[in-house]
Parts: sequence; C-alpha cells; structure tokens
Amino acid sequence: MLRINEIFYSIQGESSRMGLPCVFVRLTECNLRCTYCDTEYAFYEGTDRSLESIIDEVRAYNCNLVEITGGEPLLQAPVYELMTRLCDLGYEVMLETSGHILVDKVDPRVKKIIDMKSPTSGMLKKNDYRNLEIASPNDEIKFVLGSRLDYDWAKKVIEEYQLTEKLTVLMSVVFGDLAPQELAEWILADRLKVRFQLQMHKFIWSPETRGV
Repeated sequence: MLRINEIFYSIQGESSRMGLPCVFVRLTECNLRCTYCDTEYAFYEGTDRSLESIIDEVRAYNCNLVEITGGEPLLQAPVYELMTRLCDLGYEVMLETSGHILVDKVDPRVKKIIDMKSPTSGMLKKNDYRNLEIASPNDEIKFVLGSRLDYDWAKKVIEEYQLTEKLTVLMSVVFGDLAPQELAEWILADRLKVRFQLQMHKFIWSPETRGV
C-alpha cells in the first residue's frame, strides 16, 4: 500500500522531458520544509492505495511517461516496488526526489531527478552529496535558485563533482523570487553547460492550480 495524494495526466513541466504528456503519481508526506515549497498540500493529504489500483489508473491514461513525485516519494518503502513494476510493464519512469535520501535502492531503469537544496530553501544541510557520486548518466541533477548566493553555491557543487561532464544539470528559478532573465544571463556569462528551465505548467495554468 502507498498513501497517494493525487494521480493526474498533464504536460511535463520540467526536466529533459519538458513538454511531453505525462502521468504524475504524487505521494503523500515530506520530511523537508523548503521555504519555496509549492506542494504543501502533499505533506498530509492522501488516500491509501494498493499498487495494483495505482498501476490500473496509470494504465487508463494510455501514456508511456510516468513521474513519481511528492512530497518525498522515497519516504514510503513500497514505492521502490511500484517503480520496478512500472518499468517491467514498459513505462518510462521518472522519479522526482530531494537530494537528502540516498537513491542507491532505486531501480536503475528509473530516471532520477535529484533536487539538491539550495541555501534559499533553508534545507541546505539536509543534502546527501553521495547522490552526486552515484548518479548515472541517465539521471538529472536539479538546482532551484532564488538568489545569486544560490547560483554561486550551485556552480561550486557542479565543479566539485564534475556534474556537467557526467549527466544533465538543470537550473531553474524560485518562481516569483528570481527573474528568469537574471539566471539565464548568469548561465550565459559563465558558459555553464546546464539546461535552463522554467516550470512550464505554471505558465500554462495558474501557478496555484492542482493536478497539472
């Protein structure tokens, strides 16, 4: 059983799969409290569901791309089996996870989007940097930035772990806090080999809209 906050079909708003139709499975619970969190409703709201019922609902959308998200999905142990079963069924599975839980037990077929917490988040000390060492070329490291301090910190992490030489690095702004143009200009000035991204779904729909 897994406690599920919501399952919905939408446009993938982030990552290298941005713009593609995707089924999102949002799990309940998170043990971080980031200052800029936009899914606080997933901390507690949810319904207990069997893996079979979750997979049946995913199948009904007839979409091959599935993202497991939260909250923090890795807090619920059965999620590992869910991801493996979806992979076995031929789905392309993505996992959105914070950088504070070791991802070594995740099925290697899953594309892990590892969200490293910046100083602005208030959760910087929670990062487990071992994730940067064990991430595969199929994975992506995400930095959500709210200030120049965040950007300079991210640059140091990228350099120390040679991230852009190994995998895709994503950079985005804290929505409403840092102007996208500023971040884009910093990236260009420093010639960083990163993928700049915006949360596309917040431009298609109202930023407060659930289930998109």
